[in-house]
Amino acid sequence: MEQLFTTEFLNTLLRFFICIAVNWVIVDRLYYRKAHRRDFYFTFMLISVAIFFLVYFMMGMDRGKATMGVGLGLFGIFSIMRYRTDTMPVREMTYLFIIVCLSVVHAMINIEQADPNHTADLLRLVIIDFIVVMCILLCELKLKVQQTKLVQYDRIELIKPEKYAELKADLEERLGIRILKIDVGGVDFLKDTAVLKLTYEGKGSSDVDGQFQIRKSQFRVV
Repeated sequence: MEQLFTTEFLNTLLRFFICIAVNWVIVDRLYYRKAHRRDFYFTFMLISVAIFFLVYFMMGMDRGKATMGVGLGLFGIFSIMRYRTDTMPVREMTYLFIIVCLSVVHAMINIEQADPNHTADLLRLVIIDFIVVMCILLCELKLKVQQTKLVQYDRIELIKPEKYAELKADLEERLGIRILKIDVGGVDFLKDTAVLKLTYEGKGSSDVDGQFQIRKSQFRVV
């Protein structure tokens, strides 16, 4: 039992709980409050756990092979993420990258057994976590969340460039949102309809990037 709970293993558990606590603050307090995406909440937290232990056990191999093993492992992880069915929005991809980076940092720091400077390393780790959280917080407070929505529009005569103001006013009145940008997509002259991509200020997930999305390959700007 004493060999199980060694000093090095207890330090690892401490770093793990710090990692989970910081990532929970980032995901729950900063990301989820605006995005309200439970699927990404689930993904971020479990990837944090998996990456931490994956890197930890890789660094526990022979020292000569550890660097190569971690590099190949992380390359494989990002390759799996790249080949996915649904395209991940940029904001979610940024949060995922932050979560992965923090998990790797927490797992790799102070890996030597009986390191006399482990307290200083943990203090540096807390400072790094604080800086990352504050940077995310400042960006979230400074920048307003912009959402996108695909709309099948019936007043095709308003899609002309010279009638942009009238088109924007009509959409804002009918949808009740503050529109920032309007892109005209496919136009059906037989049914007198057009597909519009609206960029607006709002909360929640994006219709374009959501589960029931119209693929971006189907959206053609004219």
